[in-house]
Amino acid sequence: MTTIRLEGLDFFAHHGFYEEERKVGNKYTVDIEVLVENTSYTDDDLEKTINYEEIYLIASTIMSVSTKLLETLASSMCRELLKQFGSIQQVTATVSKHNPPIKGVCKRASVSITQSR
Repeated sequence: MTTIRLEGLDFFAHHGFYEEERKVGNKYTVDIEVLVENTSYTDDDLEKTINYEEIYLIASTIMSVSTKLLETLASSMCRELLKQFGSIQQVTATVSKHNPPIKGVCKRASVSITQSR
């Protein structure tokens, strides 16, 4: 198995349970890890692995749609990556909201979801 990670994908987006959060927007960070069945890359062929740019585009598209829950975002990323790439065996998506609206100091609230074939 090969592990591919995209870490620290930063977005400004309009997610949140509260209407005000969705209006004002916030900074979010996404980390994605995929496990791919291929382990031999002797021919240096991008078609035999997963293009990082395509992973980013899927995450970016999902982050552009206003959503109430981080769980929904992470789950959508996992489902879409498994749907688009047959060689992915497992995917973990972590979505973090910076400075969540809680009564206290919190740098980030995060949700990680893992889905497999």
